[in-house]
Amino acid sequence: MAQEPGSSGVRDPALIRGYHAHVYFNPDQVESAAHIRQLVAGTFPLARLGGWRPQPVGPHPKAMYLIEFKPDLFAQIIPWLMLNRGGLTVMVHPFTDDGAQDHSANTLWLGEQFQLKTEGL
Repeated sequence: MAQEPGSSGVRDPALIRGYHAHVYFNPDQVESAAHIRQLVAGTFPLARLGGWRPQPVGPHPKAMYLIEFKPDLFAQIIPWLMLNRGGLTVMVHPFTDDGAQDHSANTLWLGEQFQLKTEGL
């Protein structure tokens, strides 16, 4: 049974409905970001690619796009991104019922870590 936040401090990973990997890029990295996106689409057809966000949006301080995937793909996608992110920063977080925690305390960073704006989550 899934543990609710705050009841004992322990949360059950069964609360994770999926993962989001945010691929960040600067204006001079658009071509590299597009190449990685194309490779992800061909390699992981069950992953869902979100739209291009050429400007900061929500808590994200840089341009980015999203890769959304189910928990059973984590062990394939994350090692692939570790080795093939082309120098881009990727932030991975679980998708649970707590967006603020998902984007702050529960993140995994590949590359440079940024401060996200989590106040509104």
